[in-house]
Amino acid sequence: MTNLEEKLYKYAELLVDVGINVKDGKKLYIRATSDALPLVRLVTKIAYERGSEDVRVSLGDDTLSRLNAQYKSKGELSSIHDFDVAERMYYSDEKAGFLSIISSSPELLKDIASDKLMAMQVASGKAFKEFSARTQSDYHSWCVAGYPSVEWARLVYPEKSDDEAVDALLDLILYTVRADVDNPVEAWIEHDKTLHEKVDYLNDKQFTALRYEGPGTDLTIGLPENHLWAGASSTDSNGVSFMANMPTEEVFTAPDKNRVDGYVSNTLPLSHGGNIIDNFKLTFKDGEVVDYEAERGYDILKNIMDTDEGARRLGEVALVPHDSPISNKGILFYNTLFDENASCHIALGSAYAFSIQDGKNMSREELDQKGLNDSITHVDFMIGSEDLNIYGLDAEGNESLVFKQGNWAF
Repeated sequence: MTNLEEKLYKYAELLVDVGINVKDGKKLYIRATSDALPLVRLVTKIAYERGSEDVRVSLGDDTLSRLNAQYKSKGELSSIHDFDVAERMYYSDEKAGFLSIISSSPELLKDIASDKLMAMQVASGKAFKEFSARTQSDYHSWCVAGYPSVEWARLVYPEKSDDEAVDALLDLILYTVRADVDNPVEAWIEHDKTLHEKVDYLNDKQFTALRYEGPGTDLTIGLPENHLWAGASSTDSNGVSFMANMPTEEVFTAPDKNRVDGYVSNTLPLSHGGNIIDNFKLTFKDGEVVDYEAERGYDILKNIMDTDEGARRLGEVALVPHDSPISNKGILFYNTLFDENASCHIALGSAYAFSIQDGKNMSREELDQKGLNDSITHVDFMIGSEDLNIYGLDAEGNESLVFKQGNWAF
């Protein structure tokens, strides 16, 4: 077994043991593309060895996905088969763990008409709305991870051959998930502890708002009463611990959807729906985006804004230090899972129900009354840099420095 193969095996073990936490017959549902088959096979084997009763793999293919988007009509792309939804809901009812392995090229659909992309995203969002709500309330365990495709690796390492680029990106991914250390599980336990110390501090402070200052950014984000910060491990409705993102360097909560004012500019490109959006700026008033601009990908940004009413409001605010393992590599992944863990970010669209006390048990109407946003979309974008300062405001209007020059101030 080569060094790379050994680290890949450790990665698969991490996804099973830490990401999903498979044990006691727990079923596993894996979504991936054909590029990730080497990892999918390892995860399947290890999950069965850990006692899983059933590992279901839903395998896609980027070439086929692009052909479907290219040749299907807008009407066909607007239709999601009931059996696709039913399958996922069945495994959710069974309290399976859901593992998504991302490999697709960030530019997979860059030449597809924007109205087709919009149709696909809206159709998927509506069809899987109940499933997404379960995921965002931690009803079942879930984990999102990555594995390189040739097309993605080419974008990150354009100067390398295809094989060299894939190996380099895989090695980088394995570094980000701590699969390159002697005992990755112990490393994740320690990392989880560190992030939860930040969570405990912020939950104790209960700031009423955060104020962001940086190049192209002057933004105040209100926070709901009794909001809850989270980071690293979560707990599903069966009381089983899991890690929703691997890698993860963030602590996050939900903003008050009605109390966001000012403007914010991205600091890293956003890959969304097979396209890249960059050099964009959003202006908020009373929680809503009232103006936006983009030098690249404006039509795609417009599609996001027009998805539904909630798409113009924020559903997440996340803090990530500039001095962090992924950021320090200085490499742009063109993939939100990785790039968001190199930078502070915020998200347009739906909020996580667990971001407020007792939110997992609240109805949609109750969450709305508390200020948590609802949407069929959730789009993270990066706003952090070494020049970003963030201040926490208390109920009396006093400010405490939370981030100084891009890093934790406490």
